[in-house]
Amino acid sequence: MDLRKVPVAVMAALAVQTAGALVWAGGAAARIASLEERIEAQAQVAERLARLEEQSKATRAAVERIEIRLEGGS
Repeated sequence: MDLRKVPVAVMAALAVQTAGALVWAGGAAARIASLEERIEAQAQVAERLARLEEQSKATRAAVERIEIRLEGGS
């Protein structure tokens, strides 16, 4: 196919579609990066929460031991 026979409108439409696809891909990459950052932050929060839960269990066990001793259960 001879490129001189391709209408300018077809070339312009192809250029516009290509530009649109590149803009869309850039936006998708930005959204993915944002989601990855949020997931990383949530992982840190989940780790902290797990530590707090374990501390809470230990505190609860200590309070139960104290209550038993105060009630005279030795």
